[in-house]
Amino acid sequence: MTEGPTSTEAPERAAQLPAQSPPVDPPAVDKVSTAGRLSWWRGDGGEGARRNLALLGVLAVLVVIGALTRSDLYSNPDWVWDNILSILKLAAVVGVVTVGMTFVIIGGGIDLSVGAIVALAGVWCTTVATQSYGAGGMIFSALTVGMAVGLVNGLLISYGRLVPFIATLAMLVAARGLAAEISNKQTQVSENTFINGLASNDLLGIPLLVYILAAVVAAGWVLLNRTTFGRRTVAVGGNPEAARLAGINVKRHTLLLYALSGLCCGIAAIMLTAQANSAQAAMANLYELDAIAAAIIGGTLLSGGRGTIIGSLLGVVIFATITNLFAINGLSTEAQNMVKGGIIVAAVLVQQVQFRSLTQFLGRNRLTTT
Repeated sequence: MTEGPTSTEAPERAAQLPAQSPPVDPPAVDKVSTAGRLSWWRGDGGEGARRNLALLGVLAVLVVIGALTRSDLYSNPDWVWDNILSILKLAAVVGVVTVGMTFVIIGGGIDLSVGAIVALAGVWCTTVATQSYGAGGMIFSALTVGMAVGLVNGLLISYGRLVPFIATLAMLVAARGLAAEISNKQTQVSENTFINGLASNDLLGIPLLVYILAAVVAAGWVLLNRTTFGRRTVAVGGNPEAARLAGINVKRHTLLLYALSGLCCGIAAIMLTAQANSAQAAMANLYELDAIAAAIIGGTLLSGGRGTIIGSLLGVVIFATITNLFAINGLSTEAQNMVKGGIIVAAVLVQQVQFRSLTQFLGRNRLTTT
């Protein structure tokens, strides 16, 4: 029978055991997590957040300019709240169109026909025959026409292999002509009280058009950031050949992108018809330029592969705020267009830099300090 270790052997065995590792210092973990957050903010992952903060800064500057130039108006809190609602209502229709345009541009395309699609859908849904089916028939007609024209654009670009600029430019002319033919170059009045009430009624003090814009933006954000469709959109716009080799049907996906843009145009047609209580072939003039400009201001890369829905929305609000600022100061539309053009040029120049030099500088500076 073996005997247990003696009292003199125990200290010797304890000395031979490997030493335990010291406990992790909690402050060190905090430093690592903080460094990770800072590296995300300084890197490409935080570029969208930095750009959105910059856009919010631009909005703040515009508000300050308005307060300085029209202090008599901005001193009235009720007027300020009503003015904010007016800006959001002004941005609602273009904002819905911009959501669809953002998807198309991220996917590597462009759509110059969105304004004409809005006009065609608006004219189609306000014909006497369509209005006889009530509000449901008018909404269904506008959405169907918008999606159908978007599908034609997608077919011409994806399977007809036409350049997006040429295909959508041809659709711009064709859709305007068809709208003029259907309406006989006349303004068609909407007699439906439900459709007309979308622009005149509100809920909890906020116009219904703003709720529609919020719903479309929320749906677009989820689709782009939380679904496979959104990831494929970024992949197709970033590198179509790599996306094809990865198993993505690039042609079908491009077709769906233009159909989505057409659907947004159909929604915008109902909203614009509600605002004017009518529709005509000349409605939504130059909406394509406003939507493209807002998407560019919001950080959507013209070459595709990058963009955010929130950034595009902020771009729309900035342009609506500029329009409102010029209106309350009694400035001409020509000066307003020149300012908008300058902002677009500046945004494109910033996109060419793509913040790469700033990111690299911050990265080198962080490595040097650590």
